[in-house]
Amino acid sequence: MRKFNISVNGNTYEVEVEEIGGVQAPAPVARPAAAPRPAAPKAAPAPKAAPKAAAPAPAGGSTVSAPMPGTVLDVKVNEGDTVEQGQVLLILEAMKMENEIMAPAAGKVVSVSASKGASVNAGDVLITLG
Repeated sequence: MRKFNISVNGNTYEVEVEEIGGVQAPAPVARPAAAPRPAAPKAAPAPKAAPKAAAPAPAGGSTVSAPMPGTVLDVKVNEGDTVEQGQVLLILEAMKMENEIMAPAAGKVVSVSASKGASVNAGDVLITLG
């Protein structure tokens, strides 16, 4: 057995290591050489503002939700606009890529819940179609 001092995140540990082909010995146990210092408490993150509630989708309507977290770069439609299936509704930047969010079906834009520059989470309602 050989003994080594290992330093991890500012704490020093004395460890024993068995050489291959050496005599079989009990499993090595890591022991702190000095009492570990308590970590400084981290400040709790500021609570995020709750996303504004979108109007419920009308009968036969649908909502368009964010498929991933990101930032809204541009909103291509306004409330009251008529859209076709596959039409680009907005551009969402996620992981340095611009993603076109398209209309799942033809309809009229009932509400736009996202604005340019807004950060959204996956599942947040962006647009409601009727």
